[in-house]
Amino acid sequence: MPTPKTPRTRPVLVYDGDCGFCTTSVNFAERHLRPGCRITAWQFTDLAELGVTQQRAEHEVLWITPAGSVHGGAQAVAKLLLSAGGPWAVAGAVLTLPPVRWVAHAVYRVIADNRHRMPGGTPACALPANDRPAPGA
Repeated sequence: MPTPKTPRTRPVLVYDGDCGFCTTSVNFAERHLRPGCRITAWQFTDLAELGVTQQRAEHEVLWITPAGSVHGGAQAVAKLLLSAGGPWAVAGAVLTLPPVRWVAHAVYRVIADNRHRMPGGTPACALPANDRPAPGA
């Protein structure tokens, strides 16, 4: 008889581990924000267990609550900032308010769609995961 899965008690932030810009951003968050979540690259995560698809994980950073609610893009960033507390939480709260939320969404899309041009980005960041070269190729 399979053992039941232990319910998550912390949110999970899922990012693209093949993207240099994304990895640099996550490393900054871990060092400076110290968010109250588990951070993992989608390539090393059971996405089905989290209730998300690879297509969505390739499209945007994801914040998955312990209850399974999924927030993507700028709202995932807002949740990350909120979980960090202090002044970061104020910035996160502002990102959830209209019209700031709408502007944040647009800015996030521009950055995400051009992440291969951002500092730390690589040409591989522009390719869908299935078209990326294998590591070491």
